[in-house]
Amino acid sequence: MKKIGIIDLGTNTFNLLIAEANLTGYKIVHKNKIAVKLGEGGITKDFITPTAFQRGLKALHGYIETLKEHQVDEYYAVATSAVRCAENGAKFVKEAKLNLGMHIHVIDGNKEADLIYKGVKQTISLGEKPKLIIDIGGGSTEFIIANEEQSFWKQSYQLGAARLLDTFKPGDPIGFNDVSALESHFENCLQDMFDMAEAYEVDCLVGSSGSFDTLAEMISCKNGAPNSWEKNKYYKFDMHDYNQIQRLIYESTLSERLKMEGLIPMRVDMIVVCIVMINYILNRLTIHDLRVSSYALKEGLINEIIINSNQWQKSLL
Repeated sequence: MKKIGIIDLGTNTFNLLIAEANLTGYKIVHKNKIAVKLGEGGITKDFITPTAFQRGLKALHGYIETLKEHQVDEYYAVATSAVRCAENGAKFVKEAKLNLGMHIHVIDGNKEADLIYKGVKQTISLGEKPKLIIDIGGGSTEFIIANEEQSFWKQSYQLGAARLLDTFKPGDPIGFNDVSALESHFENCLQDMFDMAEAYEVDCLVGSSGSFDTLAEMISCKNGAPNSWEKNKYYKFDMHDYNQIQRLIYESTLSERLKMEGLIPMRVDMIVVCIVMINYILNRLTIHDLRVSSYALKEGLINEIIINSNQWQKSLL
């Protein structure tokens, strides 16, 4: 048994997971997330601003200390859209190595999608019929069409929530024209995804972590059972509940969302564009089966490391 740390450097949040692992599986012993907002102010310019740059390094420094406190044997840090797309992303990776001794693996969108699939599979039995898995990040959104045995198609798009917010700057509350502009953008960008989903006759959407977690928690709070769904790491939406929550979010202002139970502060701005995307895809593909897995990239990476650690260069403390 050894302790493994995973650091997921996302566009909005830096996530830390520590697990006790052996050759047959793992047990999570610590989790944390920090709202770094690495893409703030520069996401559409493909640039990490100086303020966000320093926030990121500070968060990583704190995680290094946490890894030491938990006496982790080895850890792996992976960076996604904000770092891989930024002109100064390589500089951020270099600074982390020089100042913190941390080696960061910058992964591409296909690898990100693959790890998300491996994470989702651990909480949901995908069965034989292909499902559409979606992970809405801050900088990119990953789409995977897969069943229990294999992924048939996957693609990463520059459709992250932070990127969409900065590009379209919707009103508060969001207006009809804002929604129409976003939907037109999705139709233009996602035509190949829609074609593949229709070809595989997808009739179920599985959301991975992030905003989908938030929607599940908001519904749980509305039904008087906060945190109740998390113990199963999986949630199947009642579409009546979902429609009530999405309508509430659509019609709300930022200040109103800050008061909504189950909606954490770091998601109050981005949840609206996420709802627009989810609704458009559900309607476009006539899907009435919506689920969420609380496992995503981090858990997929741990699973891959256990199976084949040779793929990953170890960053030893």
